[in-house]
Amino acid sequence: MEDWERAQTRLKNIRSVQPILSALRTISLGSWRAALSKRNGAYRYAERLKDMLPALLPHIRLKSRWGQLPGRRAKPPMPPSPERIAVLVVGSERGLCGTFNAAVVWHAEQHLVELSKAGAHVELMALGTRVSRIFRRRRQPLLWSGALSVTALPDYRLALDLTRQWLTRYEERNLDAVDLVYNAYRGTARYEPTVVRLIPPALPAVGRVGNSSYEVWPPPIIETDPLELYAYFVEQWIATSLYGFLLDSAAAEHSARFQLLEGATQNARQLIAELTLVLQMARKHAITREMQDLAAGAGLIGTRPK
Repeated sequence: MEDWERAQTRLKNIRSVQPILSALRTISLGSWRAALSKRNGAYRYAERLKDMLPALLPHIRLKSRWGQLPGRRAKPPMPPSPERIAVLVVGSERGLCGTFNAAVVWHAEQHLVELSKAGAHVELMALGTRVSRIFRRRRQPLLWSGALSVTALPDYRLALDLTRQWLTRYEERNLDAVDLVYNAYRGTARYEPTVVRLIPPALPAVGRVGNSSYEVWPPPIIETDPLELYAYFVEQWIATSLYGFLLDSAAAEHSARFQLLEGATQNARQLIAELTLVLQMARKHAITREMQDLAAGAGLIGTRPK
């Protein structure tokens, strides 16, 4: 009787949890597909921005210290110093995604070790409450930490604000590079911790788009300052690329979460079926015993001779 009541309580609990698992699974599937769709759009837009840069290069004279980004402030050269590199690690805001955050943190720590061996001064930044918590638990000092939305995909405004802050520091010569560490989407429930250098970007040369050379004809008509237009395109290109990487990380996260919730939903269904069968067998045994007791009380069943 005690086992029957325990099985009945367990079945009731699992049945109450099953709709929650199904709802979370559906939400993860929708977020996964939305992230992939937005990511592909961001990548295409970033490529179009990048393709516009070679047409502007013949009309401007770059004034940046490395000839890669147009500087707006002319400053005398500074004495050589160790490279100052900002490293942004992107994780998740929620759990239920397996080793998603632990994997990216481990890869980021390996990257930090390599940068330290090279003599660089590293500024560690984290995006996502889960990775921030892991870094703090491991006594890793964070220069900045931010949170992602729990109910929505990453916002482009976040990528644009971070890009503008980094570019301002880059032009002021108190930041040399920015590295992004995130989990790149590699398919259903598959991701790969990846390091990408955002700043300085690998800008295209004059007369080249992708891997091919071309000539702009007819020549573009530029009615504004080419340098300012070039700087705007570079800023938007970096911000859009960063936005695409954030969406790629979100796709990997929701894909991993969907796979885990799919397994949990199937396990719940299997447990419900097993517990239902156990209860049915227990009811059959109980009914059989009651019938035997009634028959014995009516004298229909004799006692076995000794």
